[in-house]
Amino acid sequence: MHNSYSSLPVTESEIVEFKVTFNAEAIETIVAFSNTKGGTVYIGITDLAEVKGVQLGKETIAQWINEIKSKTVPQLIPDMELIISEGKTIVAIRIGEYPVKPVAIRGRYFKRAHNSNHLMSAREVTDMHLQTVNSSWDFHPRQGKSIFDIELEKVKKVIEIIAKRNENPFIEGVSEFLKKYELLNEDTITNGCYLLFSKGVNLYTTIELGHFASETTIKDSISSSTDILTQVDEVISFIKKHINKEIIITGAVENVQRWQYPLEGIRELVLNMIIHRDYSSTADAIVKIFPDYIEFYNPGVLPASITMEQLLSNDYVSFPRNRQIAKIVKEIGWIEKYGTGIKRVQRLLAEHGLPPPSFKIVQSGFYVKVIGSIKTTQETTQETTERIIELLRANPKSSRKLLAEILTNVSEDGVKYHLNKLSRANRIVRVGSTKGGYWKVL
Repeated sequence: MHNSYSSLPVTESEIVEFKVTFNAEAIETIVAFSNTKGGTVYIGITDLAEVKGVQLGKETIAQWINEIKSKTVPQLIPDMELIISEGKTIVAIRIGEYPVKPVAIRGRYFKRAHNSNHLMSAREVTDMHLQTVNSSWDFHPRQGKSIFDIELEKVKKVIEIIAKRNENPFIEGVSEFLKKYELLNEDTITNGCYLLFSKGVNLYTTIELGHFASETTIKDSISSSTDILTQVDEVISFIKKHINKEIIITGAVENVQRWQYPLEGIRELVLNMIIHRDYSSTADAIVKIFPDYIEFYNPGVLPASITMEQLLSNDYVSFPRNRQIAKIVKEIGWIEKYGTGIKRVQRLLAEHGLPPPSFKIVQSGFYVKVIGSIKTTQETTQETTERIIELLRANPKSSRKLLAEILTNVSEDGVKYHLNKLSRANRIVRVGSTKGGYWKVL
């Protein structure tokens, strides 16, 4: 511990917290920091960054350290610094990200998100611990299941695919292959092995697929409950059956087929849904196909270490929820590398002339919406563009949210895409600030 005259932060953040006094909430924040990216708790400052200072006795700092140690598991020992500001004493309690997570305070686990602490669910606690020990749920034994509960022909097919992709192929037997990839431990298969190669119906993998004429009118539906490698093709086939395709006449011997959505991008979303699903959840995955958009819902939220902003900007280190499954899928060439799927989908949709997909967390699951069109992409884009122009003429102060609500078939991200396109084409211009300004139609 030492004294300094360091400058103080002006606001709370993901790594900064202000407290007037040292109390249980301060320790909860220290725990949340240790379970996220580390941070500093400043004692003697109000939530509004007003410096109040603290009165310290001879043993005060030692008592605080002992209290933190006694109430945390594993025990945390933070760094302490006394800061003099405006003639008053502030105590900065600094803690780094703890290597073995999660850390608890009296049996409760917290993580830091933005500028507040959040109590972690049992599933989040489990996921964080598995990440720390470099493991995942699919590595664990599947109780009551053995090699007799999987389809050996499916395993052989995967072995052949991997061998063809290897410059120096070595054809292994089924048992040797399963042990090499840790899918078989003695006589017990893992969760991942059961999901990848199960026989017949597998109720743990169910995906509900529906084709809707409207929000309330369903035209076709099936349930896919098989091994997850077969599921990829089943889901893609159902989507292709119910989306539109146009024939572009080129004058060549063969005309060009153009699907309503880029099939590579749809396949990437399906793969992400199946690979990163929380298979310990009892909820089913869902795919809904409407005339001009598709919705994907998958049980399982983002890892505690990744925010939605980081996901969309591709600013994160990927740690697959199901590492064993992801490794096999990568080995057979279905994904190039971890953590690039969302960026690839965004690019493919943009190249296809479609707005970016929208993402959100819904009921402990991950939701994706992709906008398409029952008409050609060019026709739909033109119609949407002209409609936005009309709306901006009527109300120049229209927000993206309001425009999306009026258009109904375009997300806020989609509205942003069209506004940017109109701006680049010099058809509209923004006057004033983002919040207080308005759109001028040129």
